[in-house]
Amino acid sequence: MRRYLSVALAGGLIATAAVFLFQAQQKPAANAPTKADMILVEKRARRLTLFSAGRKLKEYRVALGFSPIGPKQHEGDGRTPEGKYTIDFHKSDSAFHRALHISYPDAADGARAAEAGMTPGADIMIHGLPNGLSELGPAHRLRDWTAGCIAVTDSEIDEIWASVADGTPIEIRP
Repeated sequence: MRRYLSVALAGGLIATAAVFLFQAQQKPAANAPTKADMILVEKRARRLTLFSAGRKLKEYRVALGFSPIGPKQHEGDGRTPEGKYTIDFHKSDSAFHRALHISYPDAADGARAAEAGMTPGADIMIHGLPNGLSELGPAHRLRDWTAGCIAVTDSEIDEIWASVADGTPIEIRP
């Protein structure tokens, strides 16, 4: 009888543990990032903000193109574009620690550059620090240094990467 009771008790404990493990696997992770549905970049404030359903999720301080005043006019001007675009793809194989490609140039950007006899430029991204230089951390923001991109630290781009899906709208304001 004692042996039967021990086996029944052990079986009950195993079944209870299995139920708890199964339920734990069915719940979403508590620390799963909330998905952003809009990105706002305010160049003057050097700020990138993620939003979800109109609610601010998180703000990041950024570095911009080395000549950030005004909208991007043409390739090589060091300016960060201004306007409404989308995140068109995640780029893991860049010269920077992760990057989110911005859909610049649009038709108006291309026409403006063509009028000036120039090319509009391309490869505008939100990205981390250059590969191998993550130790710079927040010090990278001491001056604007990109060719027109929006730069954050490596840990920040990891957060943004996880929170932003391809197709997310981005507005870049002066």
